[in-house]
Amino acid sequence: MSDSKPSLLVAKGNINRMGGAERDLIRCLPHLQQWYDVSVATLNPSLKLSNLCRENNIKIFSPPTPWNPPNSPFSQIFDGVHKSSKQQWRMCDGLIEAIDNFDYFHIVSGDGYLAIMEMIPKSKTAHLYLHEPHRGYHEDSLHRKLNGKLKRPSMITNLILSKGRKNDLSIVRKFASNPKFFVSGNSSYSAQRSRDVYNIECDLLHPCVDQEEYPSEVGDIINPITQTTQSEYVVTVGTANWAKATMETISMLSGTGISLAHVGGGTDAEKSQLQVHAKNNSVELWIAPKLSSSELAKLMSDALAIVSMAHKEPFGLIPIEAFSIGTPAIFVDEGGFRDTIVDGKCGRLIARDNITEWHLALVQARDPENRKNWSKFGRDRILELKLSPEQQAEKIHQASVEMDIIISIPGIE
Repeated sequence: MSDSKPSLLVAKGNINRMGGAERDLIRCLPHLQQWYDVSVATLNPSLKLSNLCRENNIKIFSPPTPWNPPNSPFSQIFDGVHKSSKQQWRMCDGLIEAIDNFDYFHIVSGDGYLAIMEMIPKSKTAHLYLHEPHRGYHEDSLHRKLNGKLKRPSMITNLILSKGRKNDLSIVRKFASNPKFFVSGNSSYSAQRSRDVYNIECDLLHPCVDQEEYPSEVGDIINPITQTTQSEYVVTVGTANWAKATMETISMLSGTGISLAHVGGGTDAEKSQLQVHAKNNSVELWIAPKLSSSELAKLMSDALAIVSMAHKEPFGLIPIEAFSIGTPAIFVDEGGFRDTIVDGKCGRLIARDNITEWHLALVQARDPENRKNWSKFGRDRILELKLSPEQQAEKIHQASVEMDIIISIPGIE
């Protein structure tokens, strides 16, 4: 660790998922080096993270074998994820010996994060970036089939997850009770959810977008969808499940003649169900293979719109990535989408059940003048909310500085 800068340990359990939280963390990471000697701890690093850390001389603490959360019924009953992750954190080469020497900690929620929170010295300054209360424990979004029906009676699910839920509540509340630790949500919606679920104070820290990764001019990249279809299409991003409302999106497109490009995959059974549902609704469905960032940017750039009807989305990076590229963002008027989209200015926010308005919004997205105006306002919105990686890193730093000032006041220990 450097003598010239304070040291910061950034920790997240599984970075190999490469969803929104992981993309956000990787974008911000090198910019934290302006103020800190940064190290990373993770139980499952992605190739992108490993390359980034090597290029920026950032040390990674990780176990010898990448960790994946256990998901058997037995592990769910006995909170196997917490027990397993606790063992794996202790297997990270050099982490136990180094952890007392870090000055600051930035913990990002997700599988396995609770166990490393318990390892942080109570005398240090620590920030928990709590993207949302654990969905499996505190709501039923992840316990529904693609069509919205419960996988099992709620009473049984609540009983199975009772031990994990109890640990989750206890550890987060204990963390938040330390005057030297603080918590942020990623949207107004998720911050309020955390206040309601955990009865804690929770600040706001929006995720970021890299406008070089999602440029307005994509260049001569081949659009991967054109090898399959030449028809007009919209894009939805997220794993095929009820929470992301993939099936509802297909239903909404019925009768429009517009195809759907689904990015995010799912199990073979789920993808098969989507194909059947799309055929029944006369919607052409293209399920994307694994795409590079440039391929995804090209797919989004050429689309009629980026759409989402996701349930209880904590923030959603896709709207601001759409802003950056300049493609219309048409999203359900719920959750964290309300923090970024201004209806009629940089896209549309629409009530879930108002299918007529969804279809009108798709027509509006075809209009060149609307596309031009929404694109400009969207990029202005990124600037207004200070959503660049550099600005997010500065917000994390400033929050830590302010916390240090607070805890230096006599009587606060």
